[in-house]
Amino acid sequence: MTRAPESLLAPRRLLLDHLGPHGLVPVAVGIVGDPAHRGGYHCGSDRVDGDDYSVRESSRDRTGLTDDAAALDIGQFRVARAGQVYDLRHFSRWLAGECAKGAADTRDIREVIYSPDGRTVRRWDRLGRRSSGDRSHLAHTHISYFRDAIKAGRDQSPLFRRYLTSIGLIESEDIMASIDDLRRVIREEVGPAVVAADRVPAARPPHANSDYGDPAKASQGNKSWSLGYTLQTIAETGRATNAQVAAVRAELARLAGQDLVDEPAIVAGVLAGLTPEAIAAAIPADLAGRVVDELAARIGASAPAQG
Repeated sequence: MTRAPESLLAPRRLLLDHLGPHGLVPVAVGIVGDPAHRGGYHCGSDRVDGDDYSVRESSRDRTGLTDDAAALDIGQFRVARAGQVYDLRHFSRWLAGECAKGAADTRDIREVIYSPDGRTVRRWDRLGRRSSGDRSHLAHTHISYFRDAIKAGRDQSPLFRRYLTSIGLIESEDIMASIDDLRRVIREEVGPAVVAADRVPAARPPHANSDYGDPAKASQGNKSWSLGYTLQTIAETGRATNAQVAAVRAELARLAGQDLVDEPAIVAGVLAGLTPEAIAAAIPADLAGRVVDELAARIGASAPAQG
């Protein structure tokens, strides 16, 4: 029996969630053909044979044939925002244009059968086999997917999410990345040694304060702290933009292969920000005697000779 795969159910839910209030009804967003439907991408292996165009014309379809349907129909809707109207015609023209441009999130699409104006039917076919369709497509847009993409379970939602974002129905994903994404980037791509915590140490080298996190002054400041400073800066809101995540990735790539943790510089910087009393208080009692002896020896070695 032909099934509706999750990779197409997910975009169906997304469309109904956001376009349902604007006239898109569940019956108008179809995946599996009705029982009388035979052949084509709305059918799985139980309803097609090897000579069906949705199987024989592409190796991607032949190797990907399963019981899953590989098509999505979208019906009428109308969104009015900021003086602009977005409807099925607008979406269909946008979709065909994105396919023609080779947008990354369209590469699993085999064909789009649609009406750009409500009067004519056109077909964008990645294989260049056909250019038209029947008049039922005046009322809905049909999208066929290469069957191997459906077999692989690739979620086809990103394309639709991008469209819904472009017309203002979904908040831009540029503000959707969380502070946890930045922690994950650092943990997975560089490792936990880069930043011991998500905050810059309280005692900063006074001479380098202005150089923290400045890519133009990579030789100054402390690189292991600059990422912590980035995290501290955005932690107040608990959110980060995708652009900030990308910036952290770029910084990590730039620093790849370098010694990100300059321990002597960290120690020198911390000591420079402490008073003698604070330094003495931080030294364990069992170590204090040896520190005094070492300091006395260094002072003696640096003192001018008496003659």
